[in-house]
Amino acid sequence: MPPADPASPGAIDSLLSILDLERLEDNLFRGRSPQQSWQRVFGGQVLGQALVAAVRTVDPRRVTHSLHAYFLLGGDPTCPIIYSVERVRDGGSFSTRRVTAIQHGRPMFVMSASFHKAEAGFDHHSEMPGVPAPEELPSEQELKARMIAHLPTNMRSYWERERPIELRPVDASRYFSRELRRPEQYIWMRATGGLPDDFPLHQCVLAYASDFSLLDTALIAHGKLMFDKDVQLASLDHALWFHRPFRADDWLLYAQESPNAHGSRGFCRGSIFTRDGLLVASTAQEGLMRQRTSAFLPR
Repeated sequence: MPPADPASPGAIDSLLSILDLERLEDNLFRGRSPQQSWQRVFGGQVLGQALVAAVRTVDPRRVTHSLHAYFLLGGDPTCPIIYSVERVRDGGSFSTRRVTAIQHGRPMFVMSASFHKAEAGFDHHSEMPGVPAPEELPSEQELKARMIAHLPTNMRSYWERERPIELRPVDASRYFSRELRRPEQYIWMRATGGLPDDFPLHQCVLAYASDFSLLDTALIAHGKLMFDKDVQLASLDHALWFHRPFRADDWLLYAQESPNAHGSRGFCRGSIFTRDGLLVASTAQEGLMRQRTSAFLPR
């Protein structure tokens, strides 16, 4: 499921443009979506844009350490998104912001984010799983050549699109196998072009990328693929914790697992490591994972 050739700057430039929100008022911003014929706005885009809006209202000496978001409605890619920021609190060490994304006069996404000034303290983290380095894995072009002819039309279209995040799955057979496996996967990822030395921007790019493939992990246990027509998938919520500095244009390992699925909801979590083994972020997400029937079931 990797994106376009990382030598091409077009996709990452487009992402940076999309993350550069238009300021309408002190706490009000407007964002747009790429016009790629998607039926819904990609959840990671809304996460990234909402975090940009929040960051722009906080003292730059304070850095995002966590965010918790709910996806309320599917986004309309043909319509701008308005982000309204509530300055909930500015304390001695922490700041809290609440962001509401609005389309067609209705909230379609809400997020709370917390910011923390730098402090010294205790330090420990989990070990990174032992997996091959990204250089040992097939490139996107190699994967395309190997797999594209065997994919259904909708998956082929997805592979052929240029995207700002390069993904190198440790086991690419996941994307065309129906084998029942443990619901876990490991994916190396990085921005497809260099990013400015602006850490909040790297956090926003990682927020964007953190929605890729996370809910898909829950399908592995059931021999399903994310493009199967008999499965309805949608992100319901998303949580992200930032632990340590990183660069989103360097390789990061996204270790994902799904400990539970029940009641048409799948729960997934992820750990994000630098290539030298530092845990820099953690994620959790619950999503709709509904088996479609002939009758339409509304969300």
